[in-house]
Amino acid sequence: MRVVQVSLRFDAPGGVETSVREVSRRLREAGEDVRVFASDLYDEGRWEVRSNFAPTVDGIPVERFRVRKKLVPGLTLPGMIGLVDALAASGADVIHAHSHRYGHVLEAAAVAEELRIPLVVSTHYHPADRGEPPRKRALLRLQDVGFGATAYRIARALIVETEYEAQLVREFAPAEKIRTIPPGIDLAAWSAPERDPPRPASLPSEYLLFTGRIAPNKGLPTLLDALARIPAVERRSIVLMGRDWGEQAGLEARARRLGIAEHVRFLGHVANLGEYRSVVRGAAAFVLPSEYEAYGLVLLEAMVAGIPIVATAVGGVPEVLERGRLGRLVPYGDPDALAAGLRAVAAEPEASRRCVAAARERVRELDWTVTAERMRAVYREVAAG
Repeated sequence: MRVVQVSLRFDAPGGVETSVREVSRRLREAGEDVRVFASDLYDEGRWEVRSNFAPTVDGIPVERFRVRKKLVPGLTLPGMIGLVDALAASGADVIHAHSHRYGHVLEAAAVAEELRIPLVVSTHYHPADRGEPPRKRALLRLQDVGFGATAYRIARALIVETEYEAQLVREFAPAEKIRTIPPGIDLAAWSAPERDPPRPASLPSEYLLFTGRIAPNKGLPTLLDALARIPAVERRSIVLMGRDWGEQAGLEARARRLGIAEHVRFLGHVANLGEYRSVVRGAAAFVLPSEYEAYGLVLLEAMVAGIPIVATAVGGVPEVLERGRLGRLVPYGDPDALAAGLRAVAAEPEASRRCVAAARERVRELDWTVTAERMRAVYREVAAG
């Protein structure tokens, strides 16, 4: 079966990008003809375009298209120049487009409808941020409804990662098309710590860890406020590992004002996956203070690494952590609650051990191979009509 995956970015940091890469690699290993169509955009936050992408990634052929930043008043609707013609000529048995409110999803839907090619869309749905002004929230909602009446009407299946995401998508898309397929993790790679390089010697001996974009919706100001509320004798350093989306300078200034600058370390984007895994394994606890997470792949990394988790009860996170059985849940934007959760990791070691043990057991069921096989079943279903 020939499957074309369509993603705005590929071979770049991000949860969507990781999902496309891991599933595509395993489908090719299983004998399917999978290729990726993506733009030349590397960093959406800074709108960084690159020209030196590899034509093949992990054995996956990748075709690149120049990104088009089409602006709607107050919104961006990026598309890809030449994508429509390339999809029409691809010979695809199934087109699988990724993300919501993006121009390439509409382009893929137009080709699918014209040529009667089965279309699958993974929504990776994210509602409007809480801080968005009312006008922009209204515009985003109009986009939701518009996609539901166009691309999602044409699609034969809509993939979501959690039941919570399914509930949100049902508000504007055909409910009977929705399939819930959680993402996964590379269990084989995480099961051999002896093969990975040691974590950087410059890291503190004990540290809390956040991984992800250093971005406005990740709740990092609240994390620093929470760290400042922990008594100095109990305070561990926090390591923030991920690419800066324009927030680092402000966070560094905030840490200085709070008097905790010596306890805050920005590690940046760690490209070496072995070193990345070593940093995660070395943490005393993992913290995810986000405003919203559709799923939170980083939670699976903490689970397989066997470290306690403290996360905000937003989006799909409570579902992933099984309502607190696999990690501590706290309200978003509450530094006192977050500080209490972080302190409880050390103060309640038996409860932490129970969460870690349950999380390690649960994550064994979430290998990317399982995700890929479930996607493969959907492709066969829609191809069969």
